[in-house]
Amino acid sequence: MAFNGTYELQSQENFEPFMKAIGLPDDLIQKGKDIKSVTEIVQNDNHFVVKVTTGSRVQSNEFTIGKETEIENLTNEKIKATVNLVDGKLVVKLKEVTSVTELSGDLLISVLTLNDIVYKRISKRK
Repeated sequence: MAFNGTYELQSQENFEPFMKAIGLPDDLIQKGKDIKSVTEIVQNDNHFVVKVTTGSRVQSNEFTIGKETEIENLTNEKIKATVNLVDGKLVVKLKEVTSVTELSGDLLISVLTLNDIVYKRISKRK
């Protein structure tokens, strides 16, 4: 399944509790909760470039399925991790956070889990 495309955030669940749990400061949480982010994915076979633009903040990660790489997380920390493709979903564990991203038609669904807090983002292809 090709993840290529540009996706605009439509909805999110548990943003504030999740961001507090990963240690994001309250001022950044307040600023970020109402900003619509845009995710651009360029996939070339098993190689991905994922760029997320939220307001003036741009986060870009590049990885190849099954190969260890350095990924920048939501708190700007760089973590060595391996992204795997499991049942058509991109799965990666960044320290204590597990991220699962899948395509469902024109929707890009990302679920990040930290202990019992589940943060879900739904973005629609532009």
